[in-house]
Order: sequence, then C-alpha cells, then structure tokens
Amino acid sequence: MTHAAARGGPEGVREMTRKTRWVAGVSAVVVVVAAVAGFALWQVFGGDAPPPVALTSLSASPSSTASGTSSGSGAGGNDGTWAVDTASGSLADGSSTYAGYRVQEELSGIGANTAVGRTQGVTGSMTIDGTTITDLEITVDMTTLASDDDRRDNSLRERGLETDRFPTATFTLTQPIEVGDVPKDGQTMEVTAVGDLTLHGVTKQVSVPIQAQIDGDRIQAIASIDVALSDYDIEAPTGFLVLSIADTGTIELHLLFEKA
Repeated sequence: MTHAAARGGPEGVREMTRKTRWVAGVSAVVVVVAAVAGFALWQVFGGDAPPPVALTSLSASPSSTASGTSSGSGAGGNDGTWAVDTASGSLADGSSTYAGYRVQEELSGIGANTAVGRTQGVTGSMTIDGTTITDLEITVDMTTLASDDDRRDNSLRERGLETDRFPTATFTLTQPIEVGDVPKDGQTMEVTAVGDLTLHGVTKQVSVPIQAQIDGDRIQAIASIDVALSDYDIEAPTGFLVLSIADTGTIELHLLFEKA
C-alpha cells in the first residue's frame, strides 16, 4: 500500500482502483486462455472413443449360403489351417481384422479420457482338427498402432510400449481348445484360449476369453483381455498434457479367418 493510500487521499484511491482493474483484467485473460486451451485439448484428445470390440455381421459375405448353413459345416468340414484375413471389412466400423489397446487416462484441462489405438497389421493362423483347435498363433505389428492423435502414437515409439524396441506382440496357444459340437453358421461359440502372451519383451501365460462365429467360409473371433502394464514392465508415458494413465489396460482383438 502506498503512502497516499495509507493517508486515504484521492490519489491513493485512484491507485488502488487501477491495481484492482489490472488484476481483474489479468485474471480474465487467464480464464479465457485456460478455457481455449481446454477446448483445444478436447478437440485433439477428447470426443467419443470407438466402442469396445464386438462381433459384427458378416452376412454380406459372398461365401455365405442362402440356407444359413455354413458351407464348411459337418464332420471334418472345418478341418485344416485357417489364415488371418487382412483384406475384408473396415477398420472404421470395426468389421476388419485388427488388434488394439484401450486405456483410461487423465488429461490436463479435460479430465478422464479413453485412449484407443488400433492396427490392421495382424498376421497368424489357426488349425482345426474335428472339434478341437490345436494351434493358434497371432502376431501384431505394434509399430502401426494408431490412435486419434499422432503425438500419442509417436510417444509410444520411445516410451510406454516402446514399439521401436519391441515392434511385435504375439500370442501362442499352449493348450488345445475343445469346442464341443460342430457349430452351425452364425452360432456364437464361447471358449477360453490358454497361451503365452509376449508384450514389451515380456512373456506371460494368460487365459483369453474368446467369442467366435462361422459365417460361410470365414470364421470371426473376438477377444478382450485386461493386462496390468507393470506386469509387462511398461511405464506409463505421462507428461504435461497426459497427467496419469491407469496401470491396467485392455487388449482387444477382432480376427477374421479364411481357409488357407
């Protein structure tokens, strides 16, 4: 407080008024900047995340028969090797083959957000003998994972998933899967696949719940499994914009198979 203000003179009052207006003006600018920054972050990182993985309709497939019965059904009809189909469907609507992650994050100026990254860079095969799946191997090209923002994707190259160091993730079946009765076309099967998941250079045995359907000459399968990042030595890549990331994320798989 100045000597003039202390004396209660008019000059002191005017000086205090100027300071009050200045502080108010600065505060207003800060509020506006924060609001604009928050909106910009929402535009970049916010919005609706893609829905969780789910079985999709394959009824438009030319290999489906009019009677609704799988052309491959029947004893031994599905026997043999099935390869991952990377050409059918669309990633935009979740109907193609893809692998991805889903994790909760806390963003500066926004709050809670669901980060989702996906890739169609999936290869692999499955072998069926009667009603038993004897082999299943899936490999994912982690370097092609893409989310709704390039900065998140670029960060994962050297931090978090470190895809530059660990470019692939794999799942290998270690126990045969007994399906039971030969499924009919369009019938949903629910089985559990026990195998080795290798992620970020760490291999652990996991049990993966799978839903699958046969549609004509194609098999569609989906899987969703929660994994603790710390179990695979993954350090969450936080920073100025991303304040925190949940330690548990979800791996999602949507696989289309065709007879090899």
